[in-house]
Amino acid sequence: MTKYTKIYIAGHRGMVGSAVWRALEQKGYSNLLGKTSEQLDLRNQQAVNDFYNHEQPEVVIDAAAKVGGILANNNFPYQFLMENLQIQNNLIDGAHTAGIDKFIFLGSSCIYPKFAQQPLKEEYLLTDSLEPTNEWYSIAKITGVKACQAIRKQFNKDYVSLMPTNLFGYFDNFDLETSHVLPAMLRKFHEAKQNDNADVVLWGSGKPMREFLFVDDMAEAVVYALENELPEYLYNVGSGKDITIKELAKTIQKVTGHQGEIIWDSSKPDGTPRKLMDVSKMKNVGWEYSTAFKEGIEKTYAWFLENIEDIKEVRL
Repeated sequence: MTKYTKIYIAGHRGMVGSAVWRALEQKGYSNLLGKTSEQLDLRNQQAVNDFYNHEQPEVVIDAAAKVGGILANNNFPYQFLMENLQIQNNLIDGAHTAGIDKFIFLGSSCIYPKFAQQPLKEEYLLTDSLEPTNEWYSIAKITGVKACQAIRKQFNKDYVSLMPTNLFGYFDNFDLETSHVLPAMLRKFHEAKQNDNADVVLWGSGKPMREFLFVDDMAEAVVYALENELPEYLYNVGSGKDITIKELAKTIQKVTGHQGEIIWDSSKPDGTPRKLMDVSKMKNVGWEYSTAFKEGIEKTYAWFLENIEDIKEVRL
């Protein structure tokens, strides 16, 4: 790796991809490559292969995916399964065929079984059934992990998978129908504050526990994997700490300055009861997170306020 190594970041305008781009630029990497979905449809195998042949990147970071929360996954199972399979298969196989020796695949903690022992260890993969509300997305991501593992095993290439916990930060999706819990909650509390501190209704009981990581920390983990050859095929990336959804709500309420009541709609699903990552493998190879949870939310809210006029919305 040099500062001139040609690095292709798939999904470079998304929350994670843009954070990786910023992190690499800050470290002096000057040969970064990105294509919008209009310029390159990653679901099109021939288009991806032509892109690889023409641009000849030396390293690929796959931060491209079709993502969404419980509601989106429940309502559009086929798209979440098929489009994610198409995107990652084209990127992984295309990179391998093009002779690219280093590939970083980004997945999700939802690859692990719903009722796996906590905290989640990498070896729990494929030991039990998945969370039904997002199994379509999970199965696609598991396939990506196993494809990279297979290339690593059969061809001895440095293809590694990083499984982030719940990420949040700049350029997140704040659409109330398709976003994840933290950005959706942040927007809800902000709008309720603007609406004379109206009550905020939230899904479920508030009892499930979740782990969160500020996206810039995730980007630093990707850079670390880029600059080092990690000895195993799969690594969890997170803070190793979790909080209840109720605690999350109270933290966001405090950061936004909302003064109203919080009402929990227990008729709505909770999802997985707990998802905490065992991040000891990443720590053992030399990386750990640095941004405190409340600090990350404050940074995200500041960015949200600055960009509120054109905040990203995703309609499926």
